[in-house]
Amino acid sequence: MKAIILAAGRGSRMKDLTDDRPKCLVELRGKSLLDWQLDSLRSAGINEIAIVTGYQRERLANRGLVEFHNSRWAETNMVTSLTCASKWLQAEPCIVSYSDIFYNPEAVKSLMACTASLAVTYDPNWLKLWTQRFGDPLLDAETFRLTTDYNLKEIGNKPKSVNEVEGQYMGLLRFSPEGWSEVIRIRAGLTREQCDKMHMTGTLQKVIEAGSATIAAVPYTGEWGEVDSAADLASYLVRPV
Repeated sequence: MKAIILAAGRGSRMKDLTDDRPKCLVELRGKSLLDWQLDSLRSAGINEIAIVTGYQRERLANRGLVEFHNSRWAETNMVTSLTCASKWLQAEPCIVSYSDIFYNPEAVKSLMACTASLAVTYDPNWLKLWTQRFGDPLLDAETFRLTTDYNLKEIGNKPKSVNEVEGQYMGLLRFSPEGWSEVIRIRAGLTREQCDKMHMTGTLQKVIEAGSATIAAVPYTGEWGEVDSAADLASYLVRPV
């Protein structure tokens, strides 16, 4: 199995921390976020790893990674970046990782073991972390609702209460070629502008609404985090990762 890391964006909410580097090169406890991801992926047994670059792509060269480049990174969202790696996604199952997160190898292994055409990891114990990060967890939360057999029923909408959030989507996914084909089919019915603006969770919600592919939700209770701001970075420095 291969892995693709999405690292095209700048991460403007990090402010001056990303003036001279992509967000994935910001360091957490002496190691870049990218190295956290690479270590976990390789520890899980994945050695063929690609990175989708955009902002300051030269800073990500010579790292032993296959590069897919999104030349339109400044005007597009993550799924458009992922289409740059379609060659891999069409050929075999791939783990897809956001570049601003960290996680243990067990999160990767759980996705590798999943046989669904599409799968995402999620944190069922999300509420404590989101309260620590935002005070009011609903400030940043999105809906995440499950069926009785742990498939995704809803994702990416604005929740009215924490009861509509049964877990936190982590930004770590698995696409089979069949699952990726469904994403491409849905995007083919949208305008270029709509495609460029659509986030990953919005894309997954459209897959759910289409009803032609099941998205498995794989719980993960190990250490992980999302780094969206300098405050996030500071918070992870004072508690174990």
